Parts: sequence; structure tokens; C-alpha cells
Amino acid sequence: MLRFLDAIPYPLLIIAAVLMLLAPFTPMPHVLEKLIMLKEGTLRKPIDIFDLFFHLFPTILVVLKLIRDRAK
Repeated sequence: MLRFLDAIPYPLLIIAAVLMLLAPFTPMPHVLEKLIMLKEGTLRKPIDIFDLFFHLFPTILVVLKLIRDRAK
């Protein structure tokens, strides 16, 4: 199921994860903004929830790849 992760090199995934975590660079990264909204209980709009997962997706792929590689 997750064999496509084996084909993606770590450097590419890490660069994508860092860029997506920090985008947009000003005034505040979306991930930080959405996590603050989650903490305050104001993360309710579907577009905000999608935006959080969109920006976290490369990081989730890095974690899945690390778990998959450790299991081998």
C-alpha cells in the first residue's frame, strides 16, 4: 500500500516538508496559525482543516517513511 514511499528519496521529502511547514513565510506560517486556532477551539471551517492537513502532508509522509524503514 505504501510502496510509493520507498521510491521517494528522503532529501526530497524533507525539503518539501520544511517548505510546507514554513509557507507562507510572512506574516505567520499557516501551520502555526492553524495550530493556534486548534488550541483555541476556532479551527472549524472545512477550508482551515484542509489547509492544516495540506501543509502537514509532507511531514506525515516523512514520518510514515521513517516508520516503514524502521520496520524493515
